[in-house]
Amino acid sequence: MADYQETPYFSSYAALGDSFTEGLNDPGPDGQFAGWADRLAGILAERRPGPDFRYANLAVRGRLLDQIVTEQVPKVRQLQPELVTLCAGGNDILRPGSDPDLIAEHFEAAVLELREHAGQVLICTGFDTRNVPVLRHLRGKVATYNSHLWAIADRNGLAVADLWSLRAVHDRRAWSDDRLHLSPEGHQRVALLAGRALGLAELDDPEAAWPPAPATTPAEQRRENVQWARTFLLPWVGRRLRGESSGDHVEAKRPELLPL
Repeated sequence: MADYQETPYFSSYAALGDSFTEGLNDPGPDGQFAGWADRLAGILAERRPGPDFRYANLAVRGRLLDQIVTEQVPKVRQLQPELVTLCAGGNDILRPGSDPDLIAEHFEAAVLELREHAGQVLICTGFDTRNVPVLRHLRGKVATYNSHLWAIADRNGLAVADLWSLRAVHDRRAWSDDRLHLSPEGHQRVALLAGRALGLAELDDPEAAWPPAPATTPAEQRRENVQWARTFLLPWVGRRLRGESSGDHVEAKRPELLPL
């Protein structure tokens, strides 16, 4: 196992997860999605003495936790990065009848595996869904899962980026048009939160106030909700009913530790 970093300087970083970590709806300069993990990698690279920082992003949209454990965790054994981030379980929570207690057990098993092959592990709690259409009824399950994640972090010495408490993402502008994935500014707020969780206290405040937003009428909000349901919600439900995933035939964008 790599030595634990006493200072927030890492020479290598591997990000594991689903669409959240892949960076959906945050366009990158190379035609792929960027996202909070890529942004965090940039922050870490700037602080690493010398040009040798390397980064891998193994996350793939739509992946369930057990798929992440099967497909991505074994790669960490090969890569031996100094830092790993694991943000997973959200797609499992979305499934009807899912059990957050059981999901948490599988999550901790993955953490134990990662701790054998990485110097530091950072995890993310789930977002508070109280203001999210359709998903607000899952708030209790997310809260239960988050309680487990905090306990797992405490038992295993993990860093935690607490998305549940991140008030900045309660602003509509933190989310893209599909309301399921973050906007570029939302991803930036999460990158700053993760950096602070790793000890980079000099970073900008992820809770910095948003600029004033233009007012919208109730009628305009209703029209936006109808348009959103037609464009994003119904296709999403249809994929679930057909047993399809947005990640079918998608591969990791950065499967190896390479210079950023």
